[in-house]
This record gives sequence, structure tokens and C-alpha cells, in this order.
Amino acid sequence: MLSRTAENLFWIARYVERAETMARLLEVGARIALMPSAGHGYRSEWESLLQASGTAEGFAAKYGDPVQRNIESYLFFDRDNPSSVVSCIERARENARIVRTALTAQVWDALNMAFQEMRQLERKPRSSLELTDLTDWVNRTGAMVRGAIDATLLRNDGYDFLNLGFALERADNTARMIDVKYYVLLPSVDFVGTGLDNYQWQTLLRAMSAQRAFHWAYGGEITAAKIAHFLILNRESPRALITSTGAAMEHLDSLARKYHKSGPAQMRARALVAELAETRVEDIFEEGLHEFLTRFIRDVGELTDMVHTAYLSGDAR
Repeated sequence: MLSRTAENLFWIARYVERAETMARLLEVGARIALMPSAGHGYRSEWESLLQASGTAEGFAAKYGDPVQRNIESYLFFDRDNPSSVVSCIERARENARIVRTALTAQVWDALNMAFQEMRQLERKPRSSLELTDLTDWVNRTGAMVRGAIDATLLRNDGYDFLNLGFALERADNTARMIDVKYYVLLPSVDFVGTGLDNYQWQTLLRAMSAQRAFHWAYGGEITAAKIAHFLILNRESPRALITSTGAAMEHLDSLARKYHKSGPAQMRARALVAELAETRVEDIFEEGLHEFLTRFIRDVGELTDMVHTAYLSGDAR
């Protein structure tokens, strides 16, 4: 496969996953903002979304103060924000158009339909659009695209590049969403274990569509340690960091078999998965959850750079 085609496929998946993450972050902010005690943390719940998504600097340059309505617009509709939902869906569709022959009709239709529906949403008055309806639409769209990929694509190198994009983006984004909850939103360590703490954890689980799965896996009382284990170390959890990095490792190993060559990216992915497999929740909290997540995000970024060096080139982004 041409490296340019591989990069287009890789970024289709990353943009779809990123759009869904922006929607989930908006849902976290909206739910926590309903609490009377919200807004007294390290930062307000809305500003925390900008910090987690890495868009705070761009937002400040355009809007200044982090007002809720402006943040909603910036994270969902603003084309000046390359990580907004609109920007991500538009770029995913454009990358798909470029490599149309590498995709099945079903995958293209799912991406093109998302783009067309998004344009219809943009034409509606903002006052008529409920944030929950918008976030639900993005989550359904992401599920349709992934479903079309899993149901119709050959398990060839193109499939590996798509799913490698999904896995790396999800690993990075899940870590950022956990960090929003623990480091940015919680007012202070004195609130750990309180009603506010537990409500925020439940909100995070709900935003990740993981609340029911969590209760199936653990049951009983919700605690920070249980949720940290579920979202970081539990291989049965589809959004867990170990699950996402494991998926990245599997698709990198598949590419190595197809191309008869392994390299630094495969070695780094295996090392990340092995480290997580040996990690305990107690180790994470001893290091500091924020510090652990910051290090993990850096490691995933370095792995992504290795993937780009090994397989991708051009300017598909």
C-alpha cells in the first residue's frame, strides 16, 4: 500500500474517534455543570474541557473568557478549531474521498452521510439545537462508521491502518478524559470519596458509554480505585488504556507480518502494553494519577511519531 493511502486511512479513523471524544467531553461538561457545587475546582468544568482537548490556547485567542456557549460552539461547530466535531467529520470525509477505492461502499456511505447530516445541522439556528442531541448524533455516527469498517472491509493492511488510528486516538483521548475528572474538576483532595467525587466519576463513565459495563464488571460501590482500574488496566473494558494500546500493538504486529519487517514502533507498543500489564492501581495512585496519565499521553505521542516515521508520509491531515 502507498504510504499516502495508509496515512489517509489512518487519519480517517483518528478524526472519527476525535469527533466522538469532543462530543463526550461536551457531555461531561454539561452534566457536571448541572451540579450546584460545580465551578469551584481547579478550573471551571467548561474551561477544563479546553485543557483536556488541547484547544485552550486557540479558544483564548478567538474568544477570550471561557463562556459555556462559546466553548460549545468552539468544540462542536468552529472550523477555526481543527479538533472541533465539524472539522473532524469534514476532514475524515475528505480523507475518505481521496482513498475512495480503498473503502467499501458501506464505509464511504457512512462517512458521507455523516458529512451531509452535519451540514444540515449547521444550517439550523443554534438556539434550536440541544447539546445532548448533538452529542448523541456524533456517538451514533462514530458507531456506524466503525460498524461498517468491521462488517465490510478486508482484513488487509488498510484495515490495520484504520484500526491503528482508532486505537492510538482512543488511548490518548481516554487518558485526557480521565485527567479532566481527576485533576481539573475535583475541587481538592478533601473531596475524594464524597458525593461530588462519586458523581463526577459516574458522569465520566456515562459519557464514555461505560456505566453499565462498569457495574457488570465490579458492582457495589463506585470508587476511584475501581474506576481507575476499569479505565486503565481492565482488558475487558473497551476504552481501557491497556485495551487501546493492546489493539495498537496487534495491528502493528499484523503490519509487520504483512510487510515482513518489524521495527521501533512494534517494540515500543509491546513495551507500553507490558508496562501496563505489570502496573497495579496502587502504583498509579502512588505516582499520582495526573502524573501517570501525563506520562502515558507522552508515550502514546512518541509511539504515534514512530508509526508516522515507519509507515506514513505526505500531508493527508
